[in-house]
Amino acid sequence: MSDRPRTFVTAQMVAERAGVSRSAVSRTFTDGASVSEATRRKVLDAASALGYHVNHLARGLRENSNIVCLVVANLTTPIRARLVDVLTRRLQAVGKIIMIINTETDQESAAQALRQTLNYRADATVVLSGTPPASLIETCLANGQQVILINRDERLVGSSNLGVDNAMAGAEAQYLLQRAGCLRLAVVTSNTRTASLVERQRAFVAAATAAGMAVAATEVGPSSYAEGQLAARRLFGRSQAPDGVFCVTDLFALGFMDAARQEFALRIPQDLCVIGFDDIEQAGWASYNLTTFSQPLELIADEVVALLQQPDNADSTRRVIEPMPIWRRSVRPGAP
Repeated sequence: MSDRPRTFVTAQMVAERAGVSRSAVSRTFTDGASVSEATRRKVLDAASALGYHVNHLARGLRENSNIVCLVVANLTTPIRARLVDVLTRRLQAVGKIIMIINTETDQESAAQALRQTLNYRADATVVLSGTPPASLIETCLANGQQVILINRDERLVGSSNLGVDNAMAGAEAQYLLQRAGCLRLAVVTSNTRTASLVERQRAFVAAATAAGMAVAATEVGPSSYAEGQLAARRLFGRSQAPDGVFCVTDLFALGFMDAARQEFALRIPQDLCVIGFDDIEQAGWASYNLTTFSQPLELIADEVVALLQQPDNADSTRRVIEPMPIWRRSVRPGAP
């Protein structure tokens, strides 16, 4: 191994090789800056020969960093991983530098994550987690960051809020189960009680109440396959077991369906109808064929990019996008 110290090619070195000024090098690598074609070609040739790359982080010390932070909890869940995938591809396509901060679901971990975005002088932060407290998000706003919240309830002045119409999905899920002839309804949700999950549950129960139907509710842990299995064991351990269930995430629904079939010998949809939410890849597998609601991730990503390109238009209003019902075979066809 060589003991020679590591060196970086500087803009000054490129200027000297090209025989131009240091400012000419800077203008060459700045979009929209004025530089003659002859000078531009000299600088690019010199940069290629020396292996020079622009230090965007150093530029960020005196101008916009072009960094967008994504604060994410539960990154391994399929729906969150898909959203991060869609967002990062769209942001990279418009020249943004993405920093992903993977945080836990507790507030202290989320708070530490948001502080990191300030340390790195990010231009904007997109919060995909329901846990950071509003006070810390306000700190980011006070430090000049653009903040975009996804699926949160706050109307923080200066921030933008994007959400899915969870209430519509909850009410529609109740209608589909009632139309399928289900008489005993249940809802499976999480004790994390994030805004989106609470809204789905609340709307489902409200629609059932309006239709004169009772709902058995059970709360389990964070959204996972195993917690969905646990919910099935709890509900089918009762004397009045449900015949129609709305699981507020697909992961819950998949675990719930497997436990219902394997441990309680129930047939889906003949004995039990199940509806989920998210439309993760596994929901469409032949062994599940889960009726669910698809989150419009591409539309959410489009909205994020549009907001970042027009930061002065940020306000405290909430933009709501409707999820799309995906009809599969976990619910019996009902009367029209």
